[in-house]
Amino acid sequence: MTQVTERRNGVDTEALYMTLDAVKEQPEIARFQFRATNTWVDAAHNRSMIDDLYGAGQVMRRAEPFALDAGEPAALLGTDTGPNPAEYMLHALAACLTTSLVYVAAARGVRLTEVSSSLEGDLDLRGGLGIDDSVRNGFESIRVTFRVRGDAPPEKLREVISRGKARSVVFDSITRGVPVSVDVIAD
Repeated sequence: MTQVTERRNGVDTEALYMTLDAVKEQPEIARFQFRATNTWVDAAHNRSMIDDLYGAGQVMRRAEPFALDAGEPAALLGTDTGPNPAEYMLHALAACLTTSLVYVAAARGVRLTEVSSSLEGDLDLRGGLGIDDSVRNGFESIRVTFRVRGDAPPEKLREVISRGKARSVVFDSITRGVPVSVDVIAD
């Protein structure tokens, strides 16, 4: 007998609910550690590798590691070898918010037909360049605009986005901050 698994918004809802139930029963499997390594290539060009992670009580390897090249635009002395780190941060925020709201919609029975977002982050280079210590190094503000369509009324779609924002790891990390330690091994 073939079992049909419902997929809503591309999400296997049966697996979603099973995962939620498993974490409720065994909170220790909720502990994850994501990892990245980074190597300088030349000038502003560097490459991060994403391969293994720890989660659900075990180390897991990707089928193929992901290589992410970063650089700077010519205006910032780079050669456009990849998005700059601030742009990767905007991408991470957009991707996490999108994934979170898609999962929330799937869990709440909302079928989505379109989800897109635009992000803008404002920063003043004087901080990062050490020209003015009163100017912060990072973004002064970030604006996210979503366009979402689905089989629910606009107020339900807004609720899905709000709940997705409340569950987004990257949104939480950016807006609430996270302790970061930096160790150095100098050979």
